[in-house]
Amino acid sequence: MVLKLQPNQAHLWYLPSEERTSDWLSQAVDSLISPAEFAQAQKFLTRQARDSYLMKRAFVRTVLSQYIDVSPQSWTFRANAYGKPEVATPAAGRSLRFSLANTDGLVICAVAPGRDIGVDAEMIDSTVETDEIADHFFAPTEVAALRALPLDEQQYRFFEFWTLKEAYIKASGLGMSLPLEKFAFVAHKEKPIEIAFDSSLVDDKSLVDDPRNWHFSLLRPIKSHLIAVALGRLPAEEQASWRAAIELIVKPFKIKPFEQRAYQDVAFSS
Repeated sequence: MVLKLQPNQAHLWYLPSEERTSDWLSQAVDSLISPAEFAQAQKFLTRQARDSYLMKRAFVRTVLSQYIDVSPQSWTFRANAYGKPEVATPAAGRSLRFSLANTDGLVICAVAPGRDIGVDAEMIDSTVETDEIADHFFAPTEVAALRALPLDEQQYRFFEFWTLKEAYIKASGLGMSLPLEKFAFVAHKEKPIEIAFDSSLVDDKSLVDDPRNWHFSLLRPIKSHLIAVALGRLPAEEQASWRAAIELIVKPFKIKPFEQRAYQDVAFSS
């Protein structure tokens, strides 16, 4: 039975990376990963990078087949001019939007019907040099907000800002063509998360955006990681009220045995 997504809903699938996951990935290479994808994985210099690539490919195929009654091997993908992936085939799946994240200990796939979506996940790591990264990549207002906090709260706020930024550039489809310091987040404890854009962006129409067109969430389905999700407004939705109706549903991924299939006559995108 396939899952149904209402227009106001998004699903956030997560899979903790652990010993069982390594076994799952080994099976995936045999059952889900195409020869082209496997060849692409060999171009990465480290085993960690290769496994990360293969894990994301297997995971997104398996998740998307929860919504369309086709095998995970049937999905092919394409990318926009900035590298954002989207469904190429099957045609019935093109209305699904998805975003992937893979960090130490966690794999994430977020899915929404029709609307732009982006996700990022980071392990809360006390060894990260947050001051240096913030100075290079955060907007001045974010750096000031960070410095204004007590020292024991600064690290967590850093990861909030970082994951939100990554989620937004994924959802917008602009990737790193949009400098991270050119937009800023304001994260309130009791209010919706807000985004603001640098006035210099008006000179480039491809980068101009409206804060009212975005909904942001921060979640911690497991204690060790922070996840940010960005969702874009659908054209038919009222700009002033659409965010109140958004429903983000967290779904832990359950590992199941793979069905072995041959790859004859199946086209894959690398």
